[in-house]
Amino acid sequence: MNTTQRLTFVTLSWLMLATATTPALAQASSSRIADLEAKMNAMAAELAVLKEELAAAKASGDSANLQAMQADINAAKQIAERATQSANEWKDVTSVTHLSGYASADYVSPENGNAAFIANFNPMFHFLLNDKLLWEAELEIEVEENGETAIGLEYTTVDIFLNDSMTLMAGKFLSPVGNFRQNIHPSWINKLPSAPPGFGHDGAAPISEVGLQLRGVAPVGDNSRFTYAAYIGNGPKLEGEDGEIHAIEAEGFAGDPDDEKVFGGRVAFLPIPQLELAVSGAFGNAAVVENDGVDFEGDPTRDYKVLGFDASYRWNDLDLRGEYIKQEVDPQEMSVAPEGGKWETWYAQGAYKLGQGKWEGVVRFTDFNSPHPDDSQEQWAFGVNYLITPSAMVKIGYEANDGLAGEITDDDRWIAQIAYGY
Repeated sequence: MNTTQRLTFVTLSWLMLATATTPALAQASSSRIADLEAKMNAMAAELAVLKEELAAAKASGDSANLQAMQADINAAKQIAERATQSANEWKDVTSVTHLSGYASADYVSPENGNAAFIANFNPMFHFLLNDKLLWEAELEIEVEENGETAIGLEYTTVDIFLNDSMTLMAGKFLSPVGNFRQNIHPSWINKLPSAPPGFGHDGAAPISEVGLQLRGVAPVGDNSRFTYAAYIGNGPKLEGEDGEIHAIEAEGFAGDPDDEKVFGGRVAFLPIPQLELAVSGAFGNAAVVENDGVDFEGDPTRDYKVLGFDASYRWNDLDLRGEYIKQEVDPQEMSVAPEGGKWETWYAQGAYKLGQGKWEGVVRFTDFNSPHPDDSQEQWAFGVNYLITPSAMVKIGYEANDGLAGEITDDDRWIAQIAYGY
């Protein structure tokens, strides 16, 4: 191979490397990376040979050939430097995007009703900038009974990492009051195919909030730690109907028609990594802003408060957890709905894996009490799960429900579910 051929080889090789080693290199296979490294080594050897020939030309005093070779080598070095800079750009990225989420498909067969299939999909989006700023969001996409597709925004927040143990969040976030809603409700995490009564819409547990939240962790010794969350938000909306409080809507609203903010949070202590004990709550004022299905203004405010306790323990294949939460509003004589109301629920759940972790049995008892008798419910739920992977499973569940006779809360039902988290 003569000098011109070597120069051509080096130039083309560096250009190929510059094209190949774009940000896509970060996702390349190990074999492709090894191939690129081999090419780089070969190019380095060829440059070394060119430098030797240049040294020989200098020694022979062939000035014409010397100048030509020096010009060619300088051109090759410039190409190599540009290619190296391009190849290393992916190492200096300042942002990362990530897509995750979960999906499930259910078959629900109630004792007194029509069996039906249900499907939903919850994609989650993350964008990390410089390890200092994170945007995250989750959509809830589901098929309704009439065949239309409903799309909801579960949460969307901008998270600022103040330090390694403290984060400030702004936007719509899952309520940190309690544990089920913020950590357990996704179908691939929940060990049963349904939520405990009182932990859904118009129940005892707040679902989400719009505002500011500060979250963090404080180590205690080698194995213990505290975690905490504190927030301020727009708070719930009170619905009046037939002269009473029909529901407390605590689902995260961008507006605040009663102009009253709510403060709340959760503190948890983990004496050992397997055990968590937590207390949570919220307080503020709220007013009736919807009465008999229409917007309502001018209703006086009343005290609003939430109190919760939760605990969980894991030991090998055993998972135990329980939670109590109460959400209430005080009476207000001057209101269109003068009486107050209290929504209260608790559950205890145990799960055990067997068959080398592929099978799991679950049992849960829940007692939900509402000011409205047709909503109150006691439930025994039993489930058997087959874990295809730790994040993909098939669940078979049975609910023995005890509610007001003739209401849906009194219907026992079977639920089959396929859930997958990715």
